[in-house]
Amino acid sequence: MPDLSLVIQERVDPAAQLILLCHASGADAASLLPLGARLSDAFPQATIVSLQANTSADSPQGFEWFPLADVTEENRPLRVAQALPALQTAVRDWQERSGVSAAATALIGLSQGAEMVLELSKLQPMLASRVVAIGGRFTTLPDVPVAVTTIHLLHGKQDALTPYSHSVTAAHHLLGLGCDITAEVVPFVGHDLHPDLIALAISKLSTHIARHLWTAAQQAAPNDKGPHASD
Repeated sequence: MPDLSLVIQERVDPAAQLILLCHASGADAASLLPLGARLSDAFPQATIVSLQANTSADSPQGFEWFPLADVTEENRPLRVAQALPALQTAVRDWQERSGVSAAATALIGLSQGAEMVLELSKLQPMLASRVVAIGGRFTTLPDVPVAVTTIHLLHGKQDALTPYSHSVTAAHHLLGLGCDITAEVVPFVGHDLHPDLIALAISKLSTHIARHLWTAAQQAAPNDKGPHASD
């Protein structure tokens, strides 16, 4: 993938975390600057990069991660599978450049970009510990739990392009697999990078503690039920 990335904030000392953004179809890396600016304020020690797809979109302009012309549920998985290796390489390259591991990497995608990061979450070994999908969907729902990655599904209830039912269905499915997920459907919001969705994304990245970390903390906690513990 040619390096068409837009560096929004780069730490060299080194970065505490890496946040990579993936734009919608027909857009470009610069379209996510409003999100990147808010992330920079919230995470001053993070390297934040908006990645850009390298294929020109068929309509209306900009770029796309995989072609949408004549896309169907039948041919969609192959198109996404063919596009994933380039994005996977871009993520690995930025992790190497920033010196940040997968455990300290977050992926945020909007629309088609959300579909891409959700599909990346299914790969092993994991590419990121946190994935935020805004107005997106899985190409195909995972068959097994997504490692220790936490997935945050954010959707506008009035999204006419990618109905919010995709996020609801995915949330129930992932919970059934025992995955660590959150899901938020925001009323009166359509298929766009609404400020409420940006605020939710930052809140999830700032406050959510992954289930596997809670479990590890509970297992490491001392057992208070010793001989002198009260009944």
